[in-house]
Amino acid sequence: MCGRYTITVTLEELMVRYMIGVTNIPYHRPKYNVAPGQMVPAVISDGRTNRLGELRWGLIPSWAKDEKIGSRLLNARAETAADKPAFRGPLRTKRCLVPADGFYEWRTEPDGSRQPLRIVLRGGGIFSMAGLYETWTAPDGRRISTVTILTTEPNELMAPIHNRMPVILRPEDEALWLDRSVRDPEALRHLYTPYPASELEAYPVGKAVGSVKADDPSLIEPLAKS
Repeated sequence: MCGRYTITVTLEELMVRYMIGVTNIPYHRPKYNVAPGQMVPAVISDGRTNRLGELRWGLIPSWAKDEKIGSRLLNARAETAADKPAFRGPLRTKRCLVPADGFYEWRTEPDGSRQPLRIVLRGGGIFSMAGLYETWTAPDGRRISTVTILTTEPNELMAPIHNRMPVILRPEDEALWLDRSVRDPEALRHLYTPYPASELEAYPVGKAVGSVKADDPSLIEPLAKS
């Protein structure tokens, strides 16, 4: 799964990377420990241009009775999303990009302890995780826009760490993912291939990242070797 990630760049860097002219995000600061339930930057297409806004992490289906379901829909398995009631509609018409520059996963060590690692692009930089979004209307009239991140099988780097990893899109595939005229899930299936292990690297970080309250630059510092 993908349960924590980082997006430590500025709003201006995001706008340049995704060719955004204007945005309704009033303020963005680097985030070193994005956690479920938080507002996260996401990119959608209106059919003509890309738009950058914020969505709450944890998808609430339009038909849901209670918004608490969002805490259980942080991720969607790419292989089966087209068949799931919560995801099949958004997969056809409400796809988005979730920008990140790293994500965390916990590896079980021989002694049973769990070591957090941060996975990044070799050489650094922003990458796009494939997301689905939805807008839910609460009984009191509130409209809540939410997002889930797709996951796929692990590559060779991730396999010893976890049995899933986020669907990371190559820059040249982002336009297809955002294209609202593409509604056939089969036309997207080839995008779920695990991102090449040779283009990623993982390094251990301190266990402070396990706290959702922690959010500062020290979290992404490589763990000092003992």
